[in-house]
Amino acid sequence: MKLAQLLKGIEYKGQAPDIEISGVTSDSRKAGPGVVFVCLKGERSDGHDYAAAAAEAGCAAVIAERDTGVNVPQIITEDTHAAYAAVCANYFGNPADKLKFIGVTGTNGKTTVTTIIKDVLERCGYKTGLIGTIKNMSGDKELPAHYTTPEAYELQSLLRTMVDDGCKYCVMEVSSHALAQKRVDGLHFICGVFTNLTQDHLDFHKTMENYLKAKQRLFEMSDIGVINADDQYAKTIIEEAPCRTVTYGVNTENADFRACDIKYNSVGISYSLKGKTSGEIKANLPGAFSVYNTLAAIACAVSIGIPFEKAKNALASFKGVKGRIEVVPTGRDFTIIIDYAHTPDGLEKILRAVKSFAKGRIVALFGCGGDRDKGKRPKMGKVAADNADFLIITSDNPRTEDPDAIIDDILAGLNGSNTPYVKITNRREAIKYAIMNAQKDDCIVLAGKGHEDYQILPTGRIHFDEREVIAEILKELDS
Repeated sequence: MKLAQLLKGIEYKGQAPDIEISGVTSDSRKAGPGVVFVCLKGERSDGHDYAAAAAEAGCAAVIAERDTGVNVPQIITEDTHAAYAAVCANYFGNPADKLKFIGVTGTNGKTTVTTIIKDVLERCGYKTGLIGTIKNMSGDKELPAHYTTPEAYELQSLLRTMVDDGCKYCVMEVSSHALAQKRVDGLHFICGVFTNLTQDHLDFHKTMENYLKAKQRLFEMSDIGVINADDQYAKTIIEEAPCRTVTYGVNTENADFRACDIKYNSVGISYSLKGKTSGEIKANLPGAFSVYNTLAAIACAVSIGIPFEKAKNALASFKGVKGRIEVVPTGRDFTIIIDYAHTPDGLEKILRAVKSFAKGRIVALFGCGGDRDKGKRPKMGKVAADNADFLIITSDNPRTEDPDAIIDDILAGLNGSNTPYVKITNRREAIKYAIMNAQKDDCIVLAGKGHEDYQILPTGRIHFDEREVIAEILKELDS
C-alpha cells in the first residue's frame, strides 16, 4: 500500500511521498521500516514526544498535529485521533463498509444488551460479530478483548476478521472513552442504543456534562437511536439527537416499548410489552435491570426490521452473560452471586435485584478500583449500606493506590448507617470470611470483578478468578 492510499479521506499539510507502507502504529516501540507512526495525545503521555524514537527506529512517516522536528516525512493534520481511525480503516481495506453496525452505550448494561442482540441476530440467521468488555467474537469464534472498545488499529483488524469470516452484522459496546477519543470515527451505525448514565469515569471526563456529551456522539453516527426514556438524561439525548429516536421504559407511559405487569423470580422475569409492539416477554435473567436490558434489545431488534416473534423467542432462550448476576454452584444452603457492578448505580441495581428474590440476608462484598474516580467510593458505601444486610468491604483492583486508603474512602459513605460491616483488605480472605459466616438462605453478592480473572495490585497483576477462589475455599472447608 502506498502512503497516499493510506491517507485517503484525511485533510493534511505536507507531501505524501511515493513510498510503500507495511504497517501503522501509535506505539513508537512498534515503529520500524515501512511503518507509519501516528502521534496520539493520551491521558498520561503525548505521542509527539516519541516521534524522534519512531524516526530513529526507521519509520516511513510520522502523522502529527505539529512539527516534531524529525528527519522523516511528516503529515500534519488537525486531529491525529480522527486521522488514526481513518488510516487504520484504509490499511485494513475499510472492512466497515461491508458490515451493518449496532452500537450500545451507557454506564451499565452494555455487555448484556450487546450479547442479547447478537444472539437474536444469530438465531435469525445472520452471522454476527461482537465487540465488548468480556470478549470479541466473529460468529462463534472467540477473539481476545483488551478494552471495552478497542483502539483503532485493533478495531479495524477485528472488523477485517469478521468480514473475512462472513459476518453481516457487528454489535459493539461503545464506551465513552472510545467516543471521546474518536476510536469509532468513520463507522456508521444502523442503530445506537442508550442504556443509562450514572457517575463513572469522571477521572477522565471530569464532569457529568462531558460524560453525557461523549455518549451523545454515538447518535451523530446512527440512523436510529434507541433511548431509555426512564433515564434522567433521556430528554436531552432525544431533543439533541440528529437521528430518529425510539424509546423504551417502564415508568414512561408514552414509551414506544413499555414493560407492564412485571413479574420477578429467582431465575428470571416476565412482562407484557406494550406500545409499537405488544406481546408477552420471558427471559432467564433476574432483576429489575434485566427488564431494561431486554427492552433495549427488543426495541433495537424490532427497529432494524427483525420480526418481533423471532426476537421474543430468541430472548426466551438466552442463557445470560458471564459475570452478570451469575449464580455460582456451591451445593450449600446459601447462594453466591458474582456481578460486575462497579458503580453506585450498578451496585444498587444488583442488590435491589437480589432483594426481589432473596429469602435470607443480603451480604454485599465489594471494593473500588484504584487510580479511578474517587468520588464514587463513598457513594458505593452508602448504596451498599442502604440495600444490604451485611457488608464486607475489601479490595477490587487497587492498582497503584493503597488498598486500605481506598477502603477508608468507601467507609466515609457509611457515616450514620447502622448496617453492620467488616473490613478485610485481602479479597480472597474476604470471600473466605463470607462463606465461613454464611447463614441459611443468605445471598452473598461478590460485586466488582464479574468476568475478570485477575486483580491489579500495587505489586502488579495476579491471576484471580472468583469462581476458582470459591471452589478452593469450599474444598478447604470440606477437608
